Amino acid sequence: MKIFNGKVIGVKQAKTATVAVERMKIHPIYKKRFVRSTKYQVHDEIGVKVGDVVKFADSKPYSKSKKWKIVQVVGDKKEVKK
Repeated sequence: MKIFNGKVIGVKQAKTATVAVERMKIHPIYKKRFVRSTKYQVHDEIGVKVGDVVKFADSKPYSKSKKWKIVQVVGDKKEVKK
């Protein structure tokens, strides 16, 4: 079972949240670190807001693009800014 942590960047669809997961990559030659992000469409029954940090896991396919489900809300906007 895959479990990711990410930040909610959109909640415009019904029962769907767009979550961005950022990961650090290192260039193979120059060894410079840079950030790459991936967006996931996640099934949302909890009712999260933009800026919340959530933990989500893989699950049954809900639609063509939604194959993830929010497990819990880890933090909100106020905790992320600290």
